[in-house]
Amino acid sequence: MTPRIVITGLGLTSPLGNSPAEHRAALLAGTPKIGVLTPRYMGEWPAGICDFPEDRHQRRKDARRGTRAGRIAVYCGREALADAGLDPARLDRSRIGVFVGITEHGNVETENEVAAIKEYGYNVKYWSHHHNPRSIANNPAGELTLNAGITGPHCTVGAACAAGNCGLIYGAQQLLLGEVDYALAGGVSEAIRSFGIFASFLAQNALAGHDDPNRACRPFDRDRSGIVVAEGGCLYVLERHADAKARGARIIAEILGWAVNSDATDFVLPNPERQAEAMRLALARANLEPKDIDLINAHATATPEGDRREVRAIRAVFGDDCPAYVNATKGFIGHAMGAAAALELAGNLPAFGDGLIHPCANIDHLDPDCALPRLVVDGTVKADRPVRAILNNSFGMLGINAALIVGAGE
Repeated sequence: MTPRIVITGLGLTSPLGNSPAEHRAALLAGTPKIGVLTPRYMGEWPAGICDFPEDRHQRRKDARRGTRAGRIAVYCGREALADAGLDPARLDRSRIGVFVGITEHGNVETENEVAAIKEYGYNVKYWSHHHNPRSIANNPAGELTLNAGITGPHCTVGAACAAGNCGLIYGAQQLLLGEVDYALAGGVSEAIRSFGIFASFLAQNALAGHDDPNRACRPFDRDRSGIVVAEGGCLYVLERHADAKARGARIIAEILGWAVNSDATDFVLPNPERQAEAMRLALARANLEPKDIDLINAHATATPEGDRREVRAIRAVFGDDCPAYVNATKGFIGHAMGAAAALELAGNLPAFGDGLIHPCANIDHLDPDCALPRLVVDGTVKADRPVRAILNNSFGMLGINAALIVGAGE
């Protein structure tokens, strides 16, 4: 019999707060928290900014040597372990794995170093000797292993904006293979520290601006204008169900099914047929029918074409009369890239217990092309049936799609 994989802990930092409870409370209250940043060369732009206690789990010396993404991973990973009631010092650390989804890594460090040596006539003797370990792709996961003394496998999962789901999927797969007994899995992002990300979205006419930053990100709204870049992180402790029960762990949720596929269509524009295929494959793996899904968290980046195509994919799978509730998170925090899917899942998991479905944010005039029967627009709603299964959608550039289904923990 295939082992069941469950979630027994999570830790996060988001623009809404530094704990799952703070994050969830702001979502239920319908209060976005978007700040303003001044990326190099670009002036002021809305951005989702985190403010977490970096010295809670890390010495200042180590924090200075590392990266923002690494600090986020350390904070989220340590918080997740504590939430699961686990102390690495009391475990076989070679049986703990760290699998962190990222959209990109290294841009921030390279941009900063180039800007720094410009002041010295581009003399490379002023280039930091920390640059290589800071900019390698496995940095965020590796920094967490160094901090916690974890000696099992670690890697980052580069999957564009599907990375948070892919980190969780990879962690679950490693548990099924028997490679680890505990997986720290999810996603992190330091995206707001890179002016190149802002500049590229601006060049694509996909960067949202607004006089009120909290109104800038408007998924599904007729007047949406694009992405608000955000940072953040969310890591989960995954275990095999039998092991979690044996140690008396609190089971938050169960991973029921997943799918990852590729559009093979375009660098940027999503393919709704392949998105629908990913959802169907995840349902098949979970042995569920579309009618069994109670809540869909939409990827919903607030780009005009991206939102329309995702809704088209949802209708293809669930029908025009889609019975599931549908919500979206990016209007509250912006697009946290590699962390997005993991943070969005965290905001919806408590619905298994309280039945509350948080709304979308900033929908004043719903785009008719994005209308779904149970799209939650006008504030938090109480589900009219128990929430037993959640579909978490995440899609990324170069056509990577990841659909994850989680069920109520038992």
